[in-house]
Amino acid sequence: MDRLFRDFQQAHLNGSGHALSRTITPIAPLEDPKRLRSFYNASNSSSIQQDIRSGILSHANTEVRFLKAEGNAWVDVYVAYWKAVGEILSVQSNKTSDGLRVFDAWKEVTNALIRGYSNAGFQAWTVPCLYTAGKYLRIFAIKADENTRAKGGTAFSSAVQDDTTVDAGSNEKLEEAARVINRIFTLCISDRAPVEESRKWGLYYTTNLLFKTYFKLNSIGLCKNIIRAIQASTTDMPSLDVFPKSHVVTFKYYLGVIHFLEEDYVKAEENLTDAWKMCHIDAKRNKELILTYLIPCHLLTTHTLPSSYLLAPYPRLQALFGSLGNCIKRGNLAGFDEALAAGEDEFVKRRIYLTLERGRDIALRNLLRKVFLVGGFEESKDGAPPIRRTRVPVAEFRAAIRLRSNKENERLDNDEVECLLANMIYKNLIKGYIARERGIVVLNKGGLAFPGTGV
Repeated sequence: MDRLFRDFQQAHLNGSGHALSRTITPIAPLEDPKRLRSFYNASNSSSIQQDIRSGILSHANTEVRFLKAEGNAWVDVYVAYWKAVGEILSVQSNKTSDGLRVFDAWKEVTNALIRGYSNAGFQAWTVPCLYTAGKYLRIFAIKADENTRAKGGTAFSSAVQDDTTVDAGSNEKLEEAARVINRIFTLCISDRAPVEESRKWGLYYTTNLLFKTYFKLNSIGLCKNIIRAIQASTTDMPSLDVFPKSHVVTFKYYLGVIHFLEEDYVKAEENLTDAWKMCHIDAKRNKELILTYLIPCHLLTTHTLPSSYLLAPYPRLQALFGSLGNCIKRGNLAGFDEALAAGEDEFVKRRIYLTLERGRDIALRNLLRKVFLVGGFEESKDGAPPIRRTRVPVAEFRAAIRLRSNKENERLDNDEVECLLANMIYKNLIKGYIARERGIVVLNKGGLAFPGTGV
């Protein structure tokens, strides 16, 4: 226990929030794996309050001084921490405690910290303590809910559940954690202290924690409330680019994914590209997550596919997008449908299925472009440079679609083909018009028939 008090005092002397946060971590450091056990065994339930008070206040370094309310609040935090450590050690020893009790004990640690900032004047440099509390509150909530499901019940087991909601009531603790983390968010965003002494520096870390929690709960709509609150506070907040880069990258990633799910692909691509550029070169897993959404975005906004060089370091992404990309490039409609069906479960899980499904239009565009190129050139007149044939019979497009859809033996009439062509023209994937009475498609001349492809 003396080791913790020394670290606590040294962190206050140095004004190091991250060093202070390490004194309340529920994970023992690698260099001292018995730290939690030693801390817990150094006291008992009847004397812990006095032991913590003595260590923090009575025997504090002469250079460390607290106001009465602040000192008492730190005592409350470490008493709650001691109790939480006891529950964690009990779980590790396979004794009576379980995930629910660990969560409840850690929630009290978090609430004690929140009270310290709200009522006792904890200084802004100590905000990393909130990072640690919120991070593990979410982790313990997920584990508690997993324990509940493993026991075959939920906190609402007596209630009638909708058959369409498989996990109804099974995320009770995570929902509870979300409410507590939201209080941390409010604590940060509502601080009116000068910028250099403000808790607002913890805003984006807390925001990212809320985003992670809401995504886990599949309550992504709640993220919009957080975004609106941040947008409303921009006038008295530091610029985003002066926050820690790790906070900004994660925020940009989630903001991009939220826009992606709202089908605002231009904004999604903008935020995801920023996250990609700022992401640490060695953060391979993070880059893979960003590309999971950036690649479908780029497919729809620019109609281009990632190079094999880009995907080489990411085998998972190669498996996800490799077959689809090859089929799109070749205009292989049947292959595209098969690849989409084969990866459906993974695409749905990652929420990219509907976006990738739209890639079929790009595959069809590439197929029609091949028909256009095979048609060759019109006869040149008076030595003029040759011009590609721009009047293509609908029947040629119909034959190509039947061939590449593996539907040679199925009937595909001109009306269906004209409908497909009309959609392509409407989506600006083809420049031209359909002359129905003549059964041809008249395409634009001068390299504009298929925008963005050079022909």
